[in-house]
Amino acid sequence: MQESYSKTARLILGIFLIECSRDENGLYSEWVPAGKFVKTIVGSVSLLFLSVLAISTWVDFSIQNPAFVVIIVFSLAFLLIIYGNYRGIQIRITSTELIIRYGFLNVKHIDMSNVISCEPTTADFGKYWGVGVRYGTDNSLAYTASFGNAVKIVLKKGRSFVFSSHNPQEICNIINQVKTKSCLDNNS
Repeated sequence: MQESYSKTARLILGIFLIECSRDENGLYSEWVPAGKFVKTIVGSVSLLFLSVLAISTWVDFSIQNPAFVVIIVFSLAFLLIIYGNYRGIQIRITSTELIIRYGFLNVKHIDMSNVISCEPTTADFGKYWGVGVRYGTDNSLAYTASFGNAVKIVLKKGRSFVFSSHNPQEICNIINQVKTKSCLDNNS
């Protein structure tokens, strides 16, 4: 039932989907789409590029300067490829690790044995100076899709890690349960 709902919701809502679910093993998965701020910036810049291209075609400037058209089209294509790559964050929790995927190249695997603590936090402009892959003023690494709700993972080895989520308290509860179970299993 949950799996068919997720597929249907993906088809209906597309990139605006906010999905979170547990599978039969108690694992957690969440898709956090890019925030309104990012969508507004990308949409505005894309509209600007398309407007400049349309106006330049209308006044025959682009016909006389084909390099101008190439620059505008490649800039727009580059912007849309970057947006497609960073359109959201995929969060997965298993019994042994936390996996955060932000685009094709930014994948963070955190072993549960390396987690000291997990706490809900806020990703704000004052700390991270924007959205995306960022270093915070507190020396943390952040994958932020928008300003707002986030999760902060304090690690035994390495810098703290922050990522956007619509359910930060639920993620922390699951991570703490996994850590507690792991501690109990190790002490038995």
